Amino acid sequence: MSPKQEQAVIIGAGPAGLTAALELLEKSNIHPLVCEETKDIGGISKTIEYKGNRIDIGGHRFFSKNDAVMNWWQKILPIQGKESRDDLLISSDKVLVENGPDPEQVNRVMLIRQRISRIFYLRKFFEYPIALKFETFANMGLFRTIKAGTGYMCIVFKRKENSLEDFYVNRFGKPLYKMFFEDYTEKVWGVHPSKLGADWGAQRVKGLSLLKVILHVLKKPFQSKHSIEQKGEETSLIEQFIYPKLGPGQLWETVASDVEEKGGEVKINSKVTGIQIENNRAVAVEVEEDSKTRSIPCDYLFSSMPIKDLIASLKGINIPDDVKRIAHDLPYRDFITVGLLVNEMKIKNKTKIKTYQNRVPDTWIYIQERDVKIGRLQIFNNWSPYMVSDYKNKMWIGLEYFCTEGDAMWNMPSEDFIQMAIDELVKIDVIEREAVCESVQLKVKKAYPSYYGSYYELDKVITFLSSIENLYCIGRNGQHRYNNQDHSMLTAMAAVDCVINKRPDKSPIWEVNAEEEYHESKK
Repeated sequence: MSPKQEQAVIIGAGPAGLTAALELLEKSNIHPLVCEETKDIGGISKTIEYKGNRIDIGGHRFFSKNDAVMNWWQKILPIQGKESRDDLLISSDKVLVENGPDPEQVNRVMLIRQRISRIFYLRKFFEYPIALKFETFANMGLFRTIKAGTGYMCIVFKRKENSLEDFYVNRFGKPLYKMFFEDYTEKVWGVHPSKLGADWGAQRVKGLSLLKVILHVLKKPFQSKHSIEQKGEETSLIEQFIYPKLGPGQLWETVASDVEEKGGEVKINSKVTGIQIENNRAVAVEVEEDSKTRSIPCDYLFSSMPIKDLIASLKGINIPDDVKRIAHDLPYRDFITVGLLVNEMKIKNKTKIKTYQNRVPDTWIYIQERDVKIGRLQIFNNWSPYMVSDYKNKMWIGLEYFCTEGDAMWNMPSEDFIQMAIDELVKIDVIEREAVCESVQLKVKKAYPSYYGSYYELDKVITFLSSIENLYCIGRNGQHRYNNQDHSMLTAMAAVDCVINKRPDKSPIWEVNAEEEYHESKK
């Protein structure tokens, strides 16, 4: 950094923060300094390694309807084997593994993966989104099928959408909503769908409905089997996605490395504890490193830290009482993953998809059963065979639980929690207890911004933050918006554009994933 060079301090080394850093380096002469509170790169998109096995926190499909994002990803990690994509599908994982470990340079690639996620309900599998086929109706039974069909016919007169419950009932009918959405949504958010805002559905699954599912089934025979160009589809209906060979963290670790190679800085274990404001501009940030605090000057400040923490860190500016209250009360949902290495799973592949050793082909399984707390089950072998050290003989799975920091699940001792997780999979006949070889628990705070309570007054906080001229709020927690990683990247790109072109209007940053055509669903 030269003496006269401007500096941007970027809070958080997740998708938004690292995208902002690389964009600044490639499009301006502004020096980016990224401060990451933890030791990990990637935010919630990080990958954790445990005894040679890799955990994708929450699961991340790399798919976007935005060409800039798709090209950006592939510039960092190119797609492997465009000329022979069949070799990279789940049906040929055996070929991938038996080729042996690749040299390091070959590891820097994306794989093309099939999107297979099903619902486990009534101890049976249902396709997700719900498919209109004989197997679905047979699993539901005659009574439930008639009830679901009758319920869908009754949505001619739609409800006024005051809640997420209204949103789902208007698109699927009440019986299907109660079967496949009500309990799962409450597991995830800890709040009944009638208490959650309809705009959550409008943001995450806005275009998905029973009608869209029917149209998808009709179009499917005419679509290219191997194309990742699926812009016309709702994201919940995409057939394929790209995925870093060693998990999502591999991409963001590569970006961090590229940032440093180009002259930027990425500091881990570097917690921002204060932000000094003068004349409505951020002039410095206080950073705690190795139990010592230092002040770092900034010409621009990009923040992906939770809005709750951002407001609490501001100094030298009068913060209205209602802004403090709203920010302090913003709700979040926290997340716990239990990784289990097992010899095998009891559930087997009964689909037409060929898999190694006839293993189930799913990346995710949504657990709808009411008698267990687990929300989702990841099978890391199916995200990428390279996520598992002994792919041929072991299955590496992730049990996902949604909770709130400080509640009973969050405070449960790790050993007890792992035992509870194992007990639940045994109870629903997914594994045998004796099959477990290794286990680990991981916690993530503020994984999901929630849409209730003071969230509905967030505009007052946004207006206040926008008055700080050189402060740009980006990313999922930086905007308290349940964005996918591509949308988080787009907020960073929009912020960098505002800085480079000296645009005082920050509304383009907040409009990402607010327009109807931008809404997508990952999970």
